[in-house]
Amino acid sequence: MNNLSSKYLPFLLLFIQPIFMASNLVVARGAADFVPPISLAFWRWLVCFLILLPFTFKYLFRNYKNYKNELRKIFILGFLACGVCGAFPFIAGKTTTIINMGIIYSSSPIFIILITTFFFKEKINLTRVFGVLICIFGVLAIIIKGNISLLFQLKFTSGDIWMLGASIGWALYTIYLFHWKSSLPILERFTLISMFGAISLFPFFILEEIYISKTNYDLMFLFWVGFAAISPSIIAFMLFNFVNKELGASITGSVLYLYTVYGAIYGTLFFEEYLESFHYLGTLFVFIGIFLIKKKIK
Repeated sequence: MNNLSSKYLPFLLLFIQPIFMASNLVVARGAADFVPPISLAFWRWLVCFLILLPFTFKYLFRNYKNYKNELRKIFILGFLACGVCGAFPFIAGKTTTIINMGIIYSSSPIFIILITTFFFKEKINLTRVFGVLICIFGVLAIIIKGNISLLFQLKFTSGDIWMLGASIGWALYTIYLFHWKSSLPILERFTLISMFGAISLFPFFILEEIYISKTNYDLMFLFWVGFAAISPSIIAFMLFNFVNKELGASITGSVLYLYTVYGAIYGTLFFEEYLESFHYLGTLFVFIGIFLIKKKIK
């Protein structure tokens, strides 16, 4: 029974993790009028690091010699996950639409499959390709609200470029997280990723404070930074890192499709949006696509 549970736990978490990951949409929309984007990303990851540090300091201090050679790679992971993927979506949200952001960010699994296939020689078959196409169809059904004419009315802005950067950054993070094996436990490794993420954001945070917008350190700031540090950061990333370790980059990357589905649910719960027939149809196709993507290659 325990072996059976261990076997299917990563696949179960594959569907649970985006619940927390997609809460980043709540942060992006809810905090937009209260906290500047880079400031929000910087403080989010600094607070995340400070929360984790008491639980991991002893191990990190005692075993420094064992992982010191990994620090350069961990810095890159922190830059990609917390810097690029942490700040870019918040910046993008200032000049682009949720529709465009959903389409562009959902392209990340495509980049993952292409990069792992051509550069890391990860196997792929027609079943997985078909699964990806079904996922894309499901996501598009939600994004265009079941009206295909909306697909031809999209206009792209500078925010779309930021979102494309976030999509590629997440693809690279997912791939390197899996292929760069580490001697560190998941929690300790994530603590360092958070630290380096905050460090990579710090100079841009200073520039934003001086030249663009100053941060108001009030109750709304504390609420949004605290929420961002816990739900879409600590919980979401810990689950993602575990699933990525167990299932590999291509399969784990498929959670990005559920990100859009759960985002629609959050819109209903918190922003007075309504679930319609295309939401249910799109969700069905996404789940079928993920089932095909996760099938083992024989």
